[in-house]
Amino acid sequence: MIEEIKKYREEASAAIEAASSLVELETAERSHLGKAAPLQGLKKSFGSLPPEDRKTTGMALKEANVSLAAQLANKKADYEKAERAKQLESERLDLTENTEALRVGRSHIITQAMQELEDTFVGMGFNVAEGPEVETDWHNFDALNIPVGHPARDGFDSLFVDYGAPGSTLLRTHTSPVQIRTMLEQKPPIYVITPGRVYRRDTADATHMPVFHQLECLVIDKDISMAHLAGTIEAFTTSYFGDGFTSRLRPNYFPFTEPSAEFDIQRPDGSWLELGGCGMVHPNVLKAGGIDSEEWSGFAFGFGIDRLASLKFGVTDLREMFSNDSRFLAQF
Repeated sequence: MIEEIKKYREEASAAIEAASSLVELETAERSHLGKAAPLQGLKKSFGSLPPEDRKTTGMALKEANVSLAAQLANKKADYEKAERAKQLESERLDLTENTEALRVGRSHIITQAMQELEDTFVGMGFNVAEGPEVETDWHNFDALNIPVGHPARDGFDSLFVDYGAPGSTLLRTHTSPVQIRTMLEQKPPIYVITPGRVYRRDTADATHMPVFHQLECLVIDKDISMAHLAGTIEAFTTSYFGDGFTSRLRPNYFPFTEPSAEFDIQRPDGSWLELGGCGMVHPNVLKAGGIDSEEWSGFAFGFGIDRLASLKFGVTDLREMFSNDSRFLAQF
């Protein structure tokens, strides 16, 4: 029987060694080490052995089983390690920085323009103020001296939201409500700019979008006059556009300023471009902001950031700025 144990042990060892996968290894284990395997079947013949041979035969069978089990475990560990390495390789993420093909992101051109404008005005001594994009009709209209019945308050021009009483809440149509909130929260003197996103019921075309961006400037101090307004606009024009540009004011009407004007900038080629509206803050607006118009005065002006960005970067269609086309955005 010792020879049979040796024979079956060698066959089992060869089968384990020849297994080329975990599946084949499991098959070899069942065939040569399972309960029905020839090597294990020898135990049934122990009863027919002479007593003096049983111990030697038992030791040989035990040694064969221990040796084969160790060989099987080592082989299985090798395959499991290989399978794990294969899995890890398939899930591996290459986090190595590729400096040759590195694609660096950049800010949107509207963001670039807004940041540059903020830097310009902060350099002139202004602070940046922000407010909610969903506003009450009081902050957006009433406090700005825009009466009930004014065309701007019509549903054909403004985007009202379903909140509170009908017509009481809307997406702000300008950043002027931030001026009201600033006056209510801060005592004069006030020197702020209010950049942000605004909404109007416009059909998208090359020069109009229902969502766009504005920047408004508010100054409240003692003895402020139109001369301070004109000087601030001129200082901004030369600082932002360059020494070859200048500005002018033209009479106009806005409900929140009195007197009111449009301001234009003149380019180095001599042509004029209308940029925005301006004027002295109306006494009713100062009153709504909790400021005594007998003691304080101020001016305000504003313009569209999108239009300014289109001029600076040579974009002829505002819709391109909202397309998210990487080919367009990568140019700037």
